[in-house]
Amino acid sequence: MPSSRDPQAEPLIGGAGQRQVHLPLRKAFAIAMQNIRVRFWRSMITAAGVLLGIAFLGSTLTQWIIASHTPVLNEGGLSQQALAIQKQEAQMRQIWLVSMSLIVCTVGIANSMLMSVTERFKEIGTMKCLGALDSFIVKLFLLEAGFLGLIASFIGYVIGFTGAVLMELIRVGPDVWERLPPGEVLLSFLGSMLAGGLLTVLATIFPARQAAKLPPAAALRSEF
Repeated sequence: MPSSRDPQAEPLIGGAGQRQVHLPLRKAFAIAMQNIRVRFWRSMITAAGVLLGIAFLGSTLTQWIIASHTPVLNEGGLSQQALAIQKQEAQMRQIWLVSMSLIVCTVGIANSMLMSVTERFKEIGTMKCLGALDSFIVKLFLLEAGFLGLIASFIGYVIGFTGAVLMELIRVGPDVWERLPPGEVLLSFLGSMLAGGLLTVLATIFPARQAAKLPPAAALRSEF
């Protein structure tokens, strides 16, 4: 008796008869959160690379804000032109420090996410054997990376901001609060969060796509 089942309703992978797994974004997010809970300490090690990079960036941005609102003392009787040159040199040093902090942040995040993905090749192979699509695997890793990146960026910025403010409190006292306009602090916070989340996701895309393209047998044989 011929079957009345619509062949288009259950697409097959190749000729092996494996059904493709199509899951909504909400389900993918739930699986990603479950993976983080199961691999909590591994996830914390991964997040530590993001946290340290954003802490350095947040500290540098906070010092830049404070320096830009600190009056330049003319103790040596310098001319206005000399003071302007001195201020410009200080700004260039701050720009250099911010650039270096971004580079350190990018390298640290990329290294953390690369190791996080490559050590899970066998898990990827298992998911593909169960019928997971390449796009679903990439989506899963991006959701995990984005969530970890945002949480680690928030904690990292708080640590960097607090450290920079404490150092200035020791040096100049309560006057430091007058050199921290709320608007600029908020912009530095949002910029750090954006940098952490974006860099984490971008650093995950390439290794996740490469891992998702691996044949299931090759992923299961991986030594990572």
